[in-house]
Amino acid sequence: MEHEQKSGAGLLRLLRLLWLLPQSWAVLEASTPVLWDGPQNHTFRHTLFCQDGIPNIGLSETYDEDELFSFDFSQNTRVPRLPDFAEWAQEQGDASAIKFDKDFCETLMREVSPQLEGQIPVSRGLPAAEVFTLKPLEFGKPNTLVCFISNLFPPKLTVTWQLHSAPVEGASPTSISAVDGLSFQAFSYLNFTPEPFDLYSCTVTHEIDRYTAIAYWVPQNALPSDLLENALCGVAFGLGVLGIVLGIVFFICSQKPCSGD
Repeated sequence: MEHEQKSGAGLLRLLRLLWLLPQSWAVLEASTPVLWDGPQNHTFRHTLFCQDGIPNIGLSETYDEDELFSFDFSQNTRVPRLPDFAEWAQEQGDASAIKFDKDFCETLMREVSPQLEGQIPVSRGLPAAEVFTLKPLEFGKPNTLVCFISNLFPPKLTVTWQLHSAPVEGASPTSISAVDGLSFQAFSYLNFTPEPFDLYSCTVTHEIDRYTAIAYWVPQNALPSDLLENALCGVAFGLGVLGIVLGIVFFICSQKPCSGD
């Protein structure tokens, strides 16, 4: 009975903290309505998560499920997904609110999670992966492979790259962001220079259940290289010159009178 009272008191304190959490964010409302030509529905999502795993804490900000920023807690700064957002990432006006959310999340992990372990079903998603190039494929020109992971929950994962089954180093840190349906997506980037017989693979391991998803990439629909373009131009030029010469010969022959018996 005493244990039940303690658990009830702990949950009551948790509810109070949950009520205080929205107070850490200021919600700005437009003073006048904005008229649009048609319905415009957009979603800005600010998601902070913490967990007993890797990564142990994360924060992402997305607009219509396109990631704008992640947060580097070791440096206490935003990390823009695109260089164009670098100036906005310098804004630190909500640093205290982010710290509040981080401390709150870690408090839940430390004090509440052990009490509820085994009592709440664990939701899991089987991650799916696909690999594509960031720019149109051209052999011999630097490019970037993107490994996109969807249906990820919880966001505990490791991503590794291989070339012809051999490990490849140099991939960027995995970027994780929240999407609709209490799920997550992730991106891993690998800079490379494509060659005709490349075989790359992206291996995603879901740490919670050791489920593994593998996506392969081989060159397809490559744009013509500079060498091939020059060769084709040379062939076309040669055929053009040959056509002109043959045309002149036929013209001269047509001007000669036919010999009769």
